[in-house]
Amino acid sequence: MKDIQETEGPMRKKKSRHLLTEVELEFMNELWALEEGTVREVLARLPKERNLAYTSGATILRILEEKSFVESQREGKSLIYTPLLAKDRYQTRSLQNLSRTLFDDTPASLVARLVDDDGLTEADLEEIRALVERRLHDDSNETGS
Repeated sequence: MKDIQETEGPMRKKKSRHLLTEVELEFMNELWALEEGTVREVLARLPKERNLAYTSGATILRILEEKSFVESQREGKSLIYTPLLAKDRYQTRSLQNLSRTLFDDTPASLVARLVDDDGLTEADLEEIRALVERRLHDDSNETGS
């Protein structure tokens, strides 16, 4: 009889060190808002119903440090965690990954799905149009066209 690890090994995909799990993203959002913080400060910003133990919070921040999303510096008895990656850079990375993995590396397909959403208001669509027009204008100015 084969060991479970032998049968699962080739089928299991290794976790990405470049993307965050849902709980890691939750912690990073709080750290981005704080700019730096201790385990207790991050935990204090989470919704009360999360009710995570200090050790769980410390483990999540340690994992984020191992994945190079944060760095820590000791101050007295506490570790102060600081994001190493800006939120907008992570958003770009995540959208590029989403475009590549779910939309066949076709950003236009991703945008098409977004604008087809019935939940978007006319104001949302106008804002998206303005963003695209501004980007096109900026690009044409850079190339001198």
